[in-house]
Amino acid sequence: MLRVYYHPLSTFSQRVRISLLEKDIPAELVEVDLPGRAQFQPEYLSKNPYGRVPAIDEDGWALYESTAILEYLEATRPSPPLLPPDPRGRARVAMHMKLCDLEFSGPARSILVPKRFLPKEQWIVEPMEKARAKIDKHLSILETEIQGKEYLAGDRFTLADVCYAPFLQFLPTLEVTPGPAIRSWAGRVVERPSVRETRPAR
Repeated sequence: MLRVYYHPLSTFSQRVRISLLEKDIPAELVEVDLPGRAQFQPEYLSKNPYGRVPAIDEDGWALYESTAILEYLEATRPSPPLLPPDPRGRARVAMHMKLCDLEFSGPARSILVPKRFLPKEQWIVEPMEKARAKIDKHLSILETEIQGKEYLAGDRFTLADVCYAPFLQFLPTLEVTPGPAIRSWAGRVVERPSVRETRPAR
């Protein structure tokens, strides 16, 4: 039995839940009480010693980090596919998954965590502004990459789009200025049923 440890407000957990829905994978969703610090209790640390969500457990075998989980689900449950069939297409998806975490989701967290969970007087503005500048630069590069495409790696929804989806929902909160190709792509991604169904309440 596949168990998925998550929190409904976690953007990285949302990636895994999107993949479960897209691939119609049955799983037991186990909500981890992050406000109650359950992620630091020995029981959960045996699943993820870093005390973060998501993590999965399948027949006593644990795995953590969202991109690794996405790749495992794709390898063990390849139909319907969220990867292209050809090596170059798969390599491009892998590239975008890595770049998403390095250039977009990492900096986005610097903005989203305070904006979503802290009062404004507790924000530390300077790192938030640096993160916003990094995101703007990344999106300007991505704008040319995605022009003429339905999705990031071509004409089909892939793991690359899954990685971006939870953060594309927060473009207005991030206060960044994407180009028209990014806006069009983001609109398609956030309106997918799997993304809408797993969207955080705030």
